[in-house]
Amino acid sequence: MLRPRIIPSLLIQDNGLVKTVNFKNPKYVGDPINAVKIFNEKEVDELSIFDIDATFHEKEPNYSLIEKLANQSMMPLCYGGGVKTVEQAERIFSLGVEKIALSSAILKNPNLITKIADRVGSQSVVVVLDVKKKILGNYEAYTHNGNKSTGINPLKFVEEAQRLGAGEIVINSIDKDGLMKGYDLDLIKKIREKITIPMTVLGGAGSLDDIKKIIKQHGVIGIAAGSLFVFKGPYKAVLINYPNREEKNKLF
Repeated sequence: MLRPRIIPSLLIQDNGLVKTVNFKNPKYVGDPINAVKIFNEKEVDELSIFDIDATFHEKEPNYSLIEKLANQSMMPLCYGGGVKTVEQAERIFSLGVEKIALSSAILKNPNLITKIADRVGSQSVVVVLDVKKKILGNYEAYTHNGNKSTGINPLKFVEEAQRLGAGEIVINSIDKDGLMKGYDLDLIKKIREKITIPMTVLGGAGSLDDIKKIIKQHGVIGIAAGSLFVFKGPYKAVLINYPNREEKNKLF
């Protein structure tokens, strides 16, 4: 039986593990390789890693680091950051990554979704949309760490991404990022109604109750979190954590 996936989401900057609030002020929280080793021990469902420097600075993906992360990871691994071509995607898959996350490149050239899906399979192609809520209540997709508006309505784009061959959609709320006050439930509901492919939500988890609420409302879905799995306690001490089997069973 299919079950919801609970997914730690790690941000990489200058080869270090960082955490942001509203996509700003990245705070160093440790070594990503060490974090992967700890998550292995905790038997996580899946792991997502995003290089927030690659696209922002127009850099190639850091293949050396990706290979090290993939070699250490005992769980399915999704990587995103700086991927603009089919050749880059194929090289990353050759290093042992199971899924590739596409964002700014496919907002400029949506057909890249189809080109990569045709080569590696739709199940391995993840479309990530970083989304902000506008003053009048509409939503807009942003790129370059939330600094560049696109004018693209994510509610429309997810339908196109599905049609073009995306195997999964990740919706990341810039407004909720790092605040640990809960997900954007309205945004999640609106996106879920638009697509039938797997969906993962990110941005805002502050407790396991936040995850439970999403599962209760949407059933089989991916629930990703960053701060929740790298911080502990009211003072946000850095501590890699993840629900154990008993805690997870209480969420479903």
